[in-house]
Amino acid sequence: MFEFAIHVVIVALIYGLSAISLNLQAGVAGLLNFGQVAFFGMGAYALAIAAKAGLPWPVGILAGMAVASLAGAGIGLLGRNLAAEYWAISTLALAEIVRLIALNEDWLSGGPQGLGGFPIPFDGVEGVRRGLAILGLCLFVLIASLGLAIYLTRSQFGRVLRLVRDQPALARSLGHDLMSLKLRMLMISAPIAAISGSLYAGYIGYIGPDQLLPFETFLVWTMIVIGGSGNHLGAVLGAVIVEFLYAGSPLIKEYVDISYDLAASLRILLVGAGLLAFLMLRTQGLIPERPARLDARG
Repeated sequence: MFEFAIHVVIVALIYGLSAISLNLQAGVAGLLNFGQVAFFGMGAYALAIAAKAGLPWPVGILAGMAVASLAGAGIGLLGRNLAAEYWAISTLALAEIVRLIALNEDWLSGGPQGLGGFPIPFDGVEGVRRGLAILGLCLFVLIASLGLAIYLTRSQFGRVLRLVRDQPALARSLGHDLMSLKLRMLMISAPIAAISGSLYAGYIGYIGPDQLLPFETFLVWTMIVIGGSGNHLGAVLGAVIVEFLYAGSPLIKEYVDISYDLAASLRILLVGAGLLAFLMLRTQGLIPERPARLDARG
């Protein structure tokens, strides 16, 4: 049971990174990204491919961050002539392109079988000790990413982005380049999602196309809605709550006489019900975004 609890916490921390990344895009910059899982997949496959090639796992993480940043720039440039809703659809298309490449390019991604059997972080450590080592690594990366996200949000850059999110016409009239600002945010936030994918692949020791389904993006959106859009601590809290709910739901079988398949399906129902409840009853989430305090003399 202790090992299972460690596993759930590790996965929650990994999803917390992806939630921070999406919260920077949607909660701060107002970018509706429905293909967040694409950046996650880039990081995961980069680590797996690099490890298969015999390169150290930090090289795989850095490679995934670089690829995700370039992809963020590309999808940002694509959206310069698109309305917000059409840009959101294009991000969903990007995620499907990444998944289909992973599904069909056997020489690179392993195809439907995915990639496994590659050297993983802390490979020589066994059992609970490896779990604790991975947990420490994930916690360190999460704290660093959270600090960066909070700093960016409170900086002049973040304040201008929130102006762009809430009053784009006013921001444009003040001379701000909206496309440049959003592009920079995508290039910063996408690598954070890539790190979450790299840590996931490094922890599980496997990555396949089944981990890149649109439902994964839906989960991250649920975490942000429950935790609080625009508040990065809220995004992490939402990730922890949703992951514990998602992972713990199948345990209902221990107390209720139902099939395992039904118990596993209940987690999707519970996550969806939680999302709808917050959308109807508490749209600001558990930890609402705090209005920025500005110095009038600045």
